[in-house]
Amino acid sequence: MIPTPRGAGAAGPGGGDPRRTLTHFSQDNVSHYDIFLLDESEEQLYVGARDWLLALAVGTPGSIRAKASIRWGPTDVKTSECAFKKKSEETECFNFIRVLVALNQTHLYACGTYAFSPACTYIVSVLPRSFLDGKGQCPFDPQHTYTALLVDGELYAGTMNNFQGNEPIISRSLGTRTLLKTDAFLRWLSADAAFVASFSLPGDDKVYFFFEETADEFDFFEKLLVPRVARVCKSDVGGDKVLQKKWTTFLKAQLECSEPGHFPFNVIHHAFALPRHDGHTVFYAVFTSQWQAGRAGSAAVCAYSQEDLEKVFEGKYKELNKESSRWTVYSGPDMSPRPGSCSMGASSDKALSFMKDHFLMDGKVSPLQKQPLLVKSDVTYTRITVHETHDVLGTPYCVMFLATDEGFLHKAVELEGVEGAHIVESIQLFAAPEPVKNLLLAPGKGILYVGYSRGVLQVPLANCSLHRSCAECVLARDPYCAWHSPGGACLRAHLATDNKSEWLQDVKKGRPDALCHRGRSAAMPRSWGAPEDPAVQGLSPPLNAVVQLPCPRRSALATYSWQQPGSAQGHTVLQPDHTLVVIMQQGMAGTYTCQATENGYTWTVARYQLRDSGGAQLGEVGSPPRSYWSQFVTVTVLLAVTLAGAACLALMAYRDQLRARSKVRGCSTPHSPPSRQREKVPLNGEPQLCRSCGAGVRARTASLEGLDPLLPRGECEGRI
Repeated sequence: MIPTPRGAGAAGPGGGDPRRTLTHFSQDNVSHYDIFLLDESEEQLYVGARDWLLALAVGTPGSIRAKASIRWGPTDVKTSECAFKKKSEETECFNFIRVLVALNQTHLYACGTYAFSPACTYIVSVLPRSFLDGKGQCPFDPQHTYTALLVDGELYAGTMNNFQGNEPIISRSLGTRTLLKTDAFLRWLSADAAFVASFSLPGDDKVYFFFEETADEFDFFEKLLVPRVARVCKSDVGGDKVLQKKWTTFLKAQLECSEPGHFPFNVIHHAFALPRHDGHTVFYAVFTSQWQAGRAGSAAVCAYSQEDLEKVFEGKYKELNKESSRWTVYSGPDMSPRPGSCSMGASSDKALSFMKDHFLMDGKVSPLQKQPLLVKSDVTYTRITVHETHDVLGTPYCVMFLATDEGFLHKAVELEGVEGAHIVESIQLFAAPEPVKNLLLAPGKGILYVGYSRGVLQVPLANCSLHRSCAECVLARDPYCAWHSPGGACLRAHLATDNKSEWLQDVKKGRPDALCHRGRSAAMPRSWGAPEDPAVQGLSPPLNAVVQLPCPRRSALATYSWQQPGSAQGHTVLQPDHTLVVIMQQGMAGTYTCQATENGYTWTVARYQLRDSGGAQLGEVGSPPRSYWSQFVTVTVLLAVTLAGAACLALMAYRDQLRARSKVRGCSTPHSPPSRQREKVPLNGEPQLCRSCGAGVRARTASLEGLDPLLPRGECEGRI
């Protein structure tokens, strides 16, 4: 099942749904608002952009104000060097900030591409003049994916380590310990590895990296991409003799995300880790398939438990058979301590030698419920973030916020069991389509920050006031929203008081019939529970007029149908957007009603009353009669010109055919120009003038040694 959004509204700069308020921030000459860092108080948001670092005051919902900004662009020398390397000065030779972390309460650490010469620096209030080499911490190319996080004062990064972009690396730097990295010679990572996210969980000694790469273990007819998760231990210090300054705990495994009977979702775009209330951590990731053509494919969301990841990392290893060049399952004896485990010391040379060739796990990490949580067609999700909240009864729900490459934000609630996820709403963030670059939650403020090329958006996690009746509020199945009976409004669920019976909500099923009827007293109007009936729109179109009756889509999950007079059958056309087109005739007056049905609940969204009128003009309702004489004349003239042109082309083609028939090989018609009246030089080398077809052929025939000249009557008859 492929769920679709319940409602779709546009918001943000340049237009949108007036019932949803989005706060926008942008600054002149600043673009690519890609990197976010929110302080612990959620009062200040740091933004890394192209050549700029910004500090924004965001303590008040609905307000974003610039507090400070630092320009950090490459020097003229670095820009010239970048251009000399055949990179674009208009799009690439800038300093795209890619790492932005808080070292402590006073210092930030930032890295940027710095015109294809990665650089890093410490930031207090002003930018120092000295920079550090950012190689291994930040990509050279702004188009390369990357990931970085700070753990206990040390920076863990997954990025490209060279200018060519074919040496991926997972490294640990800063701090006082030895710099560690993956071994490029041993090919622990494929040359095209692309990192999308990294996580360190509280109380855990491991760091996880999510990425994709070309699979070496499969014998496939084309390059096969595989989503991976890699693990290293924070206690790793490298080897003494073997694997010096290299990871001794690096392991990687394959992630699975697929539907039965379909191509697997093997291209990972982003991932998010959510520590849940029950103490378990779930990793959410968004995928597409490498075999989808353009927009014809689908996107999927799969969730993985940390326990399932660890089971695979504690399972069997793969090893490369150097004779057959095939990967097989390692069947040798077990070692203690286990290679790759966080308990393995640096002095265990035997285990370290084993790790050089046994870094790939045999098992695959399967998603929870063995299937995707969500599959959505004709979309590509670029980012995901997940928030755990509670309904009015205290039941926990995980809400996923999914950003698309065309500027939409989907909010989906995860349901129990095999039901997967239900998309609550879809929000169009920008007037013109463009990809979302970053998402960051501020759960304490109930805010989601969105980064894109031209600025930052502040999006409320819920918009309960959008639902104007009990039925709409319950049908939304939004755990953030519940219908408050005494107040007769859809409000945030966290406002629920001790009297839970006053709050109506049904996230699991979304059935408003019994729920809203139970909450409504006799003194309340009927519209309190049901969506308010729309006002009847009266229309008096003339005969033969084309009348368009729109049907507003209050929910994308609903099905829509029209109730119309029996005499209207055969004179109406239903358009894809559910607009009913009526060609007004005698006896077609009456009431036309559009109804929506969702979860077995039906309500009216539009009602029109058509009345007969005495006119017999052709036109649209609400506009004066139109004359189509000018259009008729224009079309007639264009048709005449087209036919005349076609006739000329036909005559020219016929003329060429007549000329071709009047020619014999080597001869021209008497009217041919002099240049065409000379026959090609014969085999004896003496040019002959072809004065007639017969003479020309006789001359040509006579020139062939050993043959008698013959009169070619059959060849020349009818052609002179």
